Amino acid sequence: MNNAPTRTPAASNRRAQILQEAARLFAERGFHGVGVDEIGAAVGISGPGLYRHFAGKDAMLAELLVGISERLFAGGRERVAEAVAAGAGAAAVLDSLIDGHIDFALDDRALITLHDRELGQLRDADRKQVRSLQRQYVELWVDVVRGLHPHAQEAEARAAVHAVFGLLNSTPHLGRPGALPGRAATAALLRRLALGALAALSEGSPARENGKPTPGQSR
Repeated sequence: MNNAPTRTPAASNRRAQILQEAARLFAERGFHGVGVDEIGAAVGISGPGLYRHFAGKDAMLAELLVGISERLFAGGRERVAEAVAAGAGAAAVLDSLIDGHIDFALDDRALITLHDRELGQLRDADRKQVRSLQRQYVELWVDVVRGLHPHAQEAEARAAVHAVFGLLNSTPHLGRPGALPGRAATAALLRRLALGALAALSEGSPARENGKPTPGQSR
């Protein structure tokens, strides 16, 4: 028998609201710079009232960082499965992965900042879970990238994927939302940059490494 408490839709919505505000405040002021009372005030409840939803700030941080890692990996697997089921080629599968990560990078910038600054605040078990999910997400991308660039070495493809993540996850440094060219234009720019970075893998083909000219290249 499952004795876990059942959350009502209202309770689940309240938890999501608390997490959203906690992420924003943690990103702006740092984990140690924000108190429970401030998070409560941001969602219109008393600080002690938060303990009906979370054991404390540590639990909020863990749910934020573990949660986004789970969402990225699960979303990536779903995108790959849907594209493959539709008979899409490797380029279309990669496009889908890139689009999914761009959505995250544009919509969850506070979580990117939070991960960069506060991952070390997690308990060892939670931090290991985040790292494990991230590795699986990277390998999902590596498999797709090598399907499109079969001559790329595994380590080279993995390094390229990490570089693309760094590029896409730079969104917190692009300025205030109003200073960007608009969501659609920013997404299109990020997509072109990511595809351009991964296209560089084709320059490492065996023919080029062996000093043989590629089509259109003179000695």
